[in-house]
Amino acid sequence: MNARDVEPRLLRSFLVVAEELHFTRAAARLYIAQQALSRDVRRLEEALGAALFVRTTRTVELTADGERLLAPARRVLAAYEELAGVFAGPRPLLVDLNTDGPSTARTVLERARELAPDCELMARFESGLTHAAAEVAAGRLDVAFGYVDGLEPALRARLDHAPVRYEPLAVLLPDGHPLAGEQQHGGPLPVGALAGERVYAGAGNPRTLEWTRLARELFEGRGIALAPPAPVAVGKDEFRRVMVKTRNPVLATVDFVDMPGCVKRPLTDPVPLSPLSMVWRKGFRHPGLDALRRAVAHLADGRGWLDVPTGSWLPAAALTGLSNGG
Repeated sequence: MNARDVEPRLLRSFLVVAEELHFTRAAARLYIAQQALSRDVRRLEEALGAALFVRTTRTVELTADGERLLAPARRVLAAYEELAGVFAGPRPLLVDLNTDGPSTARTVLERARELAPDCELMARFESGLTHAAAEVAAGRLDVAFGYVDGLEPALRARLDHAPVRYEPLAVLLPDGHPLAGEQQHGGPLPVGALAGERVYAGAGNPRTLEWTRLARELFEGRGIALAPPAPVAVGKDEFRRVMVKTRNPVLATVDFVDMPGCVKRPLTDPVPLSPLSMVWRKGFRHPGLDALRRAVAHLADGRGWLDVPTGSWLPAAALTGLSNGG
């Protein structure tokens, strides 16, 4: 052993002896035998290549090297105490909800907080599973929600996931849009009515590739085009401003936040469903994650979130999973 490999226990033994200047009293404070304490001090002296105490049958005194060691030894032990404090209990769990508003993910988080009131579950809003899942895989985020089958296979392989809900889809329409007529304000809209429209679904936004893939599959063969990229808006007001400016319908879920000056119409004939999953990195363990998984199980079972109504539309990957018993 050398100075770089000194154990904290040896420094603690040195400091107690330095304070007591008496090996018997120091051993009693540390709840160890005097022989074990003497052995620790000798090991420390050998590692440092310096005598730390002058010992006689009657007295114990610090050497000059012992005096030099006092301050750095205290700093090192203080750093170890700080390190122990950081990991004394579970750290806050960082959960991406995708949007700062009503959502299935928020409902799950709120139920998990009820189930585990002693856990700190912190919400984040990364906007898009493609971006959030990469953060989860890198350890900068713990949990995210979204369409997991829309992720690249290499990224998906680094994650575990649990199905949460088949979310019905809707479109947001600016007031005055031909499909936002007064007599049908807020009512269901057949998917076929979007034929000839350009519908925004995050095209060009690298954070939401999975959402664009789902939309492209839904629109295929129905005469619906993906709207071209638009400026990525942060916040409800900016999102509404860009939406009104481009005048394109926006693909959303039925739980998406209501926005002034806009109409939200659930889609039907068929009812398109977006498979929402909760994802976390493989091997990750945390009591907050356990609470989230319990919350998902309770809510999905109690509210029928994983029921698929007859005549609904699902992306091909989700249909494959259902046919395989997933």
